[in-house]
Amino acid sequence: MKTFQLNAEPRTDLGKKAAKALRNEKKIPVVLNGGKLIQFEQNDKGEWVYNGKLEAGEKAVMTTAAGKGVITTDLVVKFNDVRKLVYTPEIYVVDLTFNGETHKAVLKDIQFHPLTDDILHMDFLEVNDQKPVVVEVPVHVTGHAAGVKAGGKLYLNMKRVKVKGIYTNIPESLDVNVDALTIGKAIKVGDLKFDNFELVSAKDLVITGVRATRNAAADDATATAEGAEGEEGAAATGAAAE
Repeated sequence: MKTFQLNAEPRTDLGKKAAKALRNEKKIPVVLNGGKLIQFEQNDKGEWVYNGKLEAGEKAVMTTAAGKGVITTDLVVKFNDVRKLVYTPEIYVVDLTFNGETHKAVLKDIQFHPLTDDILHMDFLEVNDQKPVVVEVPVHVTGHAAGVKAGGKLYLNMKRVKVKGIYTNIPESLDVNVDALTIGKAIKVGDLKFDNFELVSAKDLVITGVRATRNAAADDATATAEGAEGEEGAAATGAAAE
């Protein structure tokens, strides 16, 4: 994947009112998930607490009953800085810089306003070269389908497919070759296999295929009729000879 550079600032003033004020300044609230794994401890009252140091914007979130947890970070970014990240068919690994450090991350979710389509919130997931992540990858069709040459029409049913793997192994696009596709045939998610990553979308989902057109159907009907006439003619010739 290509790399996208993004600067952020820690966000300590939380809540709806603070978030609205940020949006009025053309800024977007952001959360970085999947950070450092931590361990909570129980105090004298039996309450789980985290005694480690937290930087500005960081929160300790307990994820299991045994006290294991993770660091998440509340951030804010400028709208102009993320436009090319959001409004594009391409996917990126993001170099997200804040508190003097750069974190590798992928964009996991965006919330848009239902009426204005303004960006309300963004979620990033921190990645590394040890833990696989799931990313939606654009589909890129390659080749020339045999069914199209025969008069059929190629269709694309899925523009993106969910891919799981180490982020350095995830491709910028998923190349799907359609050379062997004939009319009425399709390629499903389960038909594709790759070495360094796996497809985790439902196996029976159709990615692309070739459907018949009226012209192709007419050609088939004509060919069938001509074949039948040929057989009838041959039969009649044979009968006359007898």
